[in-house]
Amino acid sequence: MTYIERYASGRAEGALVLVHGRGATEYDLLSLFDALDPEKRLHGYSPRGPLSLPPGGAHWYAVPRVGYPDPETFAEGYASLTRFVDSLPYEQVVIGGFSQGAVMSLAVGLGKGRPRPAGVIAFSGFVPTVEGWELGEGPFPPIALAHGTYDPIIPVEFAHRSLEQLQAAGADVLYRESPIEHSIDPAFIADLVPWVRAATEPAEE
Repeated sequence: MTYIERYASGRAEGALVLVHGRGATEYDLLSLFDALDPEKRLHGYSPRGPLSLPPGGAHWYAVPRVGYPDPETFAEGYASLTRFVDSLPYEQVVIGGFSQGAVMSLAVGLGKGRPRPAGVIAFSGFVPTVEGWELGEGPFPPIALAHGTYDPIIPVEFAHRSLEQLQAAGADVLYRESPIEHSIDPAFIADLVPWVRAATEPAEE
């Protein structure tokens, strides 16, 4: 898999994986590494989606209908990303993404039978409804969901549905809804800095 890295300032205490959205590239979320982890405690990775689909750029799955990924291409993207995440040499891994990347982060981090990461961040995404994947059981890691109230691409109702689904399953979810469209709220990024740190603090012996 093609990916870029943002190195920790010293010995990395874990990893931060950021997953781009539909039609973007592995460089799309590069600035988020320093924003979420300003102390550079974590080794940053941003993988490139394995699919090339219209209208261009990299994709994790095809979108026949918003909220419901195409099962065949979703399986391909899911397998690619799980292999990548599982190959990382760190016990503490936070995975997060934007839009389609948020969907993949939730799927990889919370799927049935999957090892649990240290935390999952989803900007403008949702828990997928797709054949071949299902939400696993708890205990779940800390989860942060953020969505724009006026999102015209992925309506905020998908975030509401995901929040209800995760809370019903027993997950601890930090939810932020902002008066924006399909984008990331910088104010919430600032709030996530201590959240990311807490999620990746070394366990006390």
